[in-house]
Amino acid sequence: MKLLDKYILKTFLVTFFFVVVILLSVITVIDLTDKMDKFSEANLSAGSIMFYYLVYIPGLGSLLTPITIFIAAVYVCSRMAGHTEIIAMLSAGVSFKRMLAPYLVGAIFVGVINFTLTGWIIPNSTKARVEFELQYLKNKYYFDKRNIHIQVAPDVYLYMQSYNNTNNTGYHFTLEKFENNRLVEKLTADRIEWDSTKHKWTMRDWAIKRVDSLFHIPTSAEVSKGYIPHSFSDSAKLFRGPSRDTALVIQPKEFESDYLRSEGLTLNELDDYIDMLSRRGSTGVEVYQVEKYTRYTSPFTILILVFMGVIVSSRKSRGGTGLQIALGFVLSFMFILFFTLFRTFAEAGSMPPQISVWIPNIIFFLITLGMYKYVPR
Repeated sequence: MKLLDKYILKTFLVTFFFVVVILLSVITVIDLTDKMDKFSEANLSAGSIMFYYLVYIPGLGSLLTPITIFIAAVYVCSRMAGHTEIIAMLSAGVSFKRMLAPYLVGAIFVGVINFTLTGWIIPNSTKARVEFELQYLKNKYYFDKRNIHIQVAPDVYLYMQSYNNTNNTGYHFTLEKFENNRLVEKLTADRIEWDSTKHKWTMRDWAIKRVDSLFHIPTSAEVSKGYIPHSFSDSAKLFRGPSRDTALVIQPKEFESDYLRSEGLTLNELDDYIDMLSRRGSTGVEVYQVEKYTRYTSPFTILILVFMGVIVSSRKSRGGTGLQIALGFVLSFMFILFFTLFRTFAEAGSMPPQISVWIPNIIFFLITLGMYKYVPR
């Protein structure tokens, strides 16, 4: 049986990689044709275009992996069934479970490689791809949102009327701190400017109002830096100054284009970014959580689809291999539909991301178990 295992495993993996190469080649040619005008307008050399596709193809290949390995399983198993090889194995006393083993070994092998690539390697190529596209293929990004509200920490809220990402300047800046739903500190500035040398923000025409116990008498060093008392009262103290450096939790990169940002983060970077957004109480964290959990579920998706593919194609069909491959395509598109649907629910906040990414796997696993009852033993 070891010889048969090697035969099935080798045929399965070779077919998988062949399908991946064919699909990537077709998609690359179509994409190149579509973008050729933009490449010409940017006066890009052949080397630059080649570099772009070198960083573009890995992410595309990873995206296609669950579907291509499913198609490969259907194709290989249906050909074996068409040549009565499966019937011969079952007649020789080989159980269906034993015949399934090399397919599952191949699925585990591909799943581990795909998880490693999507977790740490492909995100870095995606960063290079995004940088290339933003520089040459897409229009220059301008941050045009107004009345920006960001919760930068629990009970600490930041506001800017507008932000210019070309000179990294925010206008009509406010930072408010609350305790027990009561405003205890308010910092305002006519504008804040990013100092790339100091890696700090410089506030222009700033004022800070501290209430009750948070107020302290400024030291001589603070006064020399522009921390000048403006008015005094029993309940609040107000200080003003023309200019002052400060460290804020926000950075200019947060106002850059978020194009493919979640896909350009490694698993470690995703954890850090999700933790930062959660500590701030920010919205939109679901998008990054979905991306994170999707990467963890991907190996199980590959395993389930291979299992289903073998079951679908293990019977000899009168319609031949083509009918079974067509059925495989239908099932794969159904999976994509379910995956996209529940991913949208999770990103919209309608479902917990930890659950939504598993639902398509659970549904198709139950369908596969139901189909397993009727396969030849």
